[in-house]
Amino acid sequence: MTINLKERDKIEILTLVDNYIDIAPGDSNHIIQRAIPLKGMELRNSILAEHGFSSIITVSGPEPPRSLLFDFGFSEHGAAFNADALAVDMSSVEVMALSHGHPDHTGGLQQLSDLVGKKGIKLVLHPSALKPCRFLKITDDFKIILPSLSPEKISAAGVELQETSTPLGLLGDGVCYLGKIPKKTKYEKGASDLIFVDDGVEKQDPIEDDTAIVAHVKGKGLVIISGCAHSGIINTINYAREITGIEKIHAVMGGFHLCGPGEDPAIEGTVRDFREIDPDYIVPTHCTGRKAVGMIEREFPEKFLLNMAGTRMTFAA
Repeated sequence: MTINLKERDKIEILTLVDNYIDIAPGDSNHIIQRAIPLKGMELRNSILAEHGFSSIITVSGPEPPRSLLFDFGFSEHGAAFNADALAVDMSSVEVMALSHGHPDHTGGLQQLSDLVGKKGIKLVLHPSALKPCRFLKITDDFKIILPSLSPEKISAAGVELQETSTPLGLLGDGVCYLGKIPKKTKYEKGASDLIFVDDGVEKQDPIEDDTAIVAHVKGKGLVIISGCAHSGIINTINYAREITGIEKIHAVMGGFHLCGPGEDPAIEGTVRDFREIDPDYIVPTHCTGRKAVGMIEREFPEKFLLNMAGTRMTFAA
């Protein structure tokens, strides 16, 4: 399957929630715009960070700007609080999309939907995002339940469910929702401690609902935004290339899920394949993990961009 992904002059990713915040980095430039922590001229406009991810993705040129909301953060209030602090016009959002069904990406659905204020707005997700009985297994006796997203919760938020496992063009084909990502690399094996119950049997959760958003910046290449990349960020890049027919990667951004014990082979493999893929920019967020972020920054100092809550990244022709 291929998608005719239309070129756009600019893609902006405004991060409503990420794991990190620094209100005084002093590093804004033509790509990075940090949140300004002011009200009037007083330093009192806080931005919240939490273990989660939420962003507004806007594509523009030559057509007028069009926006989607990608993920909703962990807490009920975090992303909505930041949207208010940043004075974001949430009414510009035309459609919502979900990277996968874990609670650190679904928690703020109700409050963000209220801010968007459009009853019946579509939420695009993979059917398995609604899978119940998921948990993090520490030991046989210590299992942490991952609250599931349900059709009832989605309906209560005034949102219309749109399920797809295949690539789907959104915003007039200015972006693509990838759908299920094939897992082909040898080292991106997923998290062995993320479990689901299948007909009474505990199994490693393949998290087949994991997906990403892709846009095409004119003359620059693809911009890929993942939520957690449980399918593997290299698998995600390769699939985006396959279904768009575009090889050049301008930027890859998102959680790469290279955190936790046993991830060293995946970190090393990812860094090695980043060298071959040669994206212009690498923007690790959320669940990438401290060790992996540090290695990416060391190995790709000219490509690495630090993201945080409240930051706007702009990739333009």
